[in-house]
Amino acid sequence: MRYAMAIDTKKCVGCSDCVVACQTENDVPIGYCRDWVVEVMDGTYPQLEIELRSERCNHCENSPCVRCCPTGASHYSEGGIVLVTKNECIGCSACITSCPYDARFVHPEGYVDKCTFCLHRVKKGMQPACVAVCPTKCMYFGDLDDPNSEVSKVLKKRKHKTLIPEAGTKPHLYFLI
Repeated sequence: MRYAMAIDTKKCVGCSDCVVACQTENDVPIGYCRDWVVEVMDGTYPQLEIELRSERCNHCENSPCVRCCPTGASHYSEGGIVLVTKNECIGCSACITSCPYDARFVHPEGYVDKCTFCLHRVKKGMQPACVAVCPTKCMYFGDLDDPNSEVSKVLKKRKHKTLIPEAGTKPHLYFLI
């Protein structure tokens, strides 16, 4: 099993409902985010294109954050989800420095925090909070190894990209373009 998420950049309206849902579901402290919305503008006037992306931890197959963690607090869990065990984390920030996606932060309690794909919800057969609340249904989540999962189906049908592919991290966060 390999969990992944795909985000349709043609359907995302940048409303940030995913951000608020994550903060609420995971008790993320005010002023911090496990996910965020990015607006990328390309071209020159009057030929401008805007891409809206909901970004988060990419849950990479080849995660530099897991490799560099001196305590093993950053690790792979079920389905390749990258997690941080907070009581094992010493807050050294090596994982933050190694992440090419800037997807981690030091929680006010001293440990590193990040997106978990809401594994606690997934274990109960639910979608991650961000996916569940998206008003445009632009987010797809599931098992890449299951050809019938939503994420597998949409990745077969649509052109897509990952961020910073040259980093060699093999991210499991895809953007439909």
